[in-house]
Amino acid sequence: MNNALTFLHGYGARVLLIYALVLGGWGTYHYFRNQPLSGGFRSGYVIMAGLTPVQGLIGLAAFAAGGQPREGLLHMVYGVFSVVFLPGAYLYSRGGSVRRETLILAGASWIVAIAFYRGTATG
Repeated sequence: MNNALTFLHGYGARVLLIYALVLGGWGTYHYFRNQPLSGGFRSGYVIMAGLTPVQGLIGLAAFAAGGQPREGLLHMVYGVFSVVFLPGAYLYSRGGSVRRETLILAGASWIVAIAFYRGTATG
């Protein structure tokens, strides 16, 4: 059982990393073109923010089943950071100018891409 959970957690981490990179590129494109974010981008961002805790729960299940990340606590810090940061950035981006929203959400996507990468490197 632990091997399956470890595989799912590792695979999900790679998928989320690629997803964050795509969103970061998409948002950066809109920012430099001075265009507002589309509903598709916002939906994609919310999906990423929703999948991140699911990824963490799979990791917790693998940990409970006896799995150990290489750099234990640091690996978990990257996960907790991502779970808290994504919705926080989304809420912070609301209510300002369109350009500000684009900058914050694109930047947040790049930042969590780095966190996802570091999480896979310490896992």
